[in-house]
Amino acid sequence: MDIKISTWSGEEAGDLQLSEAIFGLEPREDILQRVVRWQLAKKRQGTHKTKGRAEIARTGAKMYKQKGTGRARHHSARAPQFRGGGKAHGPVVRSHEHDLPKKVRALGLKHALSAKAKGSNLIVVDNVAMAEGKTKALAATLATMGLSNALVIGGAELDQNFSRAARGIPNIDVLPVQGINVYDILRRGMLVLSRAAVEALEERFK
Repeated sequence: MDIKISTWSGEEAGDLQLSEAIFGLEPREDILQRVVRWQLAKKRQGTHKTKGRAEIARTGAKMYKQKGTGRARHHSARAPQFRGGGKAHGPVVRSHEHDLPKKVRALGLKHALSAKAKGSNLIVVDNVAMAEGKTKALAATLATMGLSNALVIGGAELDQNFSRAARGIPNIDVLPVQGINVYDILRRGMLVLSRAAVEALEERFK
């Protein structure tokens, strides 16, 4: 698969052949869904918590005598049916993580990249760098390229000026190639890869 390499000014900077094994697959939604679900589960803090009846600071004495009142039989005021009582089957602190095989994770990344390539939502640039870290200048450059919602993937080391300039632009994310992941690829409309990022990905999956 051949793709044009462009500069940030919109000029052509040559051609690049993309690997069919990485960018030419038929995207499978089930694989993508599994990887995204795994990623989001790992991000959950799991710190939600309510108190059960054993954790309520309240007297444990019997509320009233067993018989003769005409009311239902009750013992503890900590029971869930009473105001101020404990929560029945409430959430507890726990981890939401679950396992996903490494091969499925790798396949999911390939399918995400292929989905962008198939939908013509993939751009390859010669590099991800700026002379000055000015947000206004980068915003103007992105506007000329028609990029309002994009993920930009640089090389192993991010250019600090580019990263600093992109920090103030909404819906524009910048990551080094080591941080590329399925969720961030799919949540943005366009995927912008540097030449170094493409080479690193092809080396990774070789």
